[in-house]
Amino acid sequence: MPNPKRRHSQQRSAKRRTHYKAETVTLSKDTTTGELHVRHRAHVSEGKLYYKGKVVAEKAPAKA
Repeated sequence: MPNPKRRHSQQRSAKRRTHYKAETVTLSKDTTTGELHVRHRAHVSEGKLYYKGKVVAEKAPAKA
């Protein structure tokens, strides 16, 4: 395997890393509950799991 003859400068490394940025999260308002949630993710509201405005799963009652 070939190895570099000289060390890369810090500027060269920084130029390569300029594209790695944290992006802001897109929020959406649920049509059923009216809550804000992260887009394309299921979210919990009042013990129920919602996705695209529909109930996907409900919290099971605790066993005695």
